Amino acid sequence: MKGRTIILDHLGETEAAALMVDGKLDDLLIDSDAPRPGTIYRAIADRPVKGQGGMFLKTPDGSAFLRQIKGLAPGQPILVQVGGYAETGKAIPVTAKVLFKSRYAIVTPNAPGLNISRSIKNEDERDRLLEIAHDTAGEAGHGLILRSSCAGADRDEVADDIVAMLELADTVMEDPSREMETLVDGDGPHALAWREWLGPAEIVTEAGAFDTHAVLDALEEARQAQVALGGGASMFVEPTRALVAVDVNTGNDASLAAGIKANMACAKALPRALRLRGLAGQITLDLAPMPKKDRRSFESALRAAFRSDQVETTLVGWTPLGHYELQRKRVRAPLSEVMT
Repeated sequence: MKGRTIILDHLGETEAAALMVDGKLDDLLIDSDAPRPGTIYRAIADRPVKGQGGMFLKTPDGSAFLRQIKGLAPGQPILVQVGGYAETGKAIPVTAKVLFKSRYAIVTPNAPGLNISRSIKNEDERDRLLEIAHDTAGEAGHGLILRSSCAGADRDEVADDIVAMLELADTVMEDPSREMETLVDGDGPHALAWREWLGPAEIVTEAGAFDTHAVLDALEEARQAQVALGGGASMFVEPTRALVAVDVNTGNDASLAAGIKANMACAKALPRALRLRGLAGQITLDLAPMPKKDRRSFESALRAAFRSDQVETTLVGWTPLGHYELQRKRVRAPLSEVMT
């Protein structure tokens, strides 16, 4: 099946969304019991952590950890937003830089200014969007960023989205209460799919669509560690307590170019493999043997592959042992936890 299909369904009672591209599962969102990224709390400062420059906070969903706590005293209320999923047994990661994000607009309290996504290059389109921004948010006390999805979008849809986010920001930021409370719930998989999976696509919402569109079969494949890379090569993507290990093998290919071919295929396949498995944190690649002169080509391929991936990933570089390391933000729950 050619083209893009967004499938909104449930796994049992759990909300989930799948993006199929040319009949292949490209992205997956599954809800979990953990606080969703984007959730906004009025938290209460609990106790500082000496040596780490952070503080534990009390929230309705348990303990949270906030870095950069200058001027924050125990017992003081503070608005924070969940930035990602916590590792097992650790506090919820939160930030004091609260954002209100939707399909077209991001409202930034305490950071004034009207901005257009840099990925929108056409000057006429930038002028059109800037006019919409001035008309709807010119008098607002918050900052505004218009996302790349605004390019070519209907004026009324963009304006309505801006107004909705500004109203939500006003409601939250002007709330006078000082009690611990959940003020905004983060978006679930269906809302996230609408917000982040942009571009033309068929939308399927019928119950049982995961089965009829082969999503369940693809899920079973994603639960396996081995990922085929073509030509007999493969990689094993395996999470441990400390890191995610990726081991690249050439298979039966004994040619001189076997290593670089397998590693280039790994670079292309790795973002999807991590997305579908919900894996993040420190990622270490044990690549197939290849000459050092080919490292730059591999890095370029890896950088190009992650450029279109929506999860923030830092390409750290080579270790003395010849491994390659990445650092990836934990914005999704691991597949192994949500499908136990």
